[in-house]
Amino acid sequence: MAEQDKLSIVLFSGDLDKALAAFMLATTGASMGMEVKIFFTFWGLNVIKKNEGSIKSKGLMRKMLNIMNRGGSKRLKLSKFNMFGLGTWMIKRLMKEINMPSVEEFIVMAHEMGVKLIPCSTTCGLMGVEQEAFRPEAEPLAGAAYFLAEASQSKVALFI
Repeated sequence: MAEQDKLSIVLFSGDLDKALAAFMLATTGASMGMEVKIFFTFWGLNVIKKNEGSIKSKGLMRKMLNIMNRGGSKRLKLSKFNMFGLGTWMIKRLMKEINMPSVEEFIVMAHEMGVKLIPCSTTCGLMGVEQEAFRPEAEPLAGAAYFLAEASQSKVALFI
């Protein structure tokens, strides 16, 4: 039996359009039978943070960072043409018109398809973000060495 193809994605960005691209590729890969892992680091962590509740962290700077950088899939903005939220609103409305899933729906769908959503442990340590800050679909924290080992065995590795 042939070994399953793998797709590894690093999601560095917390922008709506880039998160959508990552999830479109991830769910397409999973539908093609690929083993898919998305490694969320730095601002990409915002995509899989819970939409509700506060983030508990230790130290003044980490608390300030987490207040300014709340995250959550419902708070993502476009990387270009956001126009004080108007561009983001327009894109979400257009997505709805064509029945394209929201990031929220993509997260649930990807998880149900077996896509692994992995928060970066090093970035979480730097920013003071604990496992409890993430949605239930998120896997346990893992480091860069874990991702690199996965990516080195992947047929496709992407950085978004």
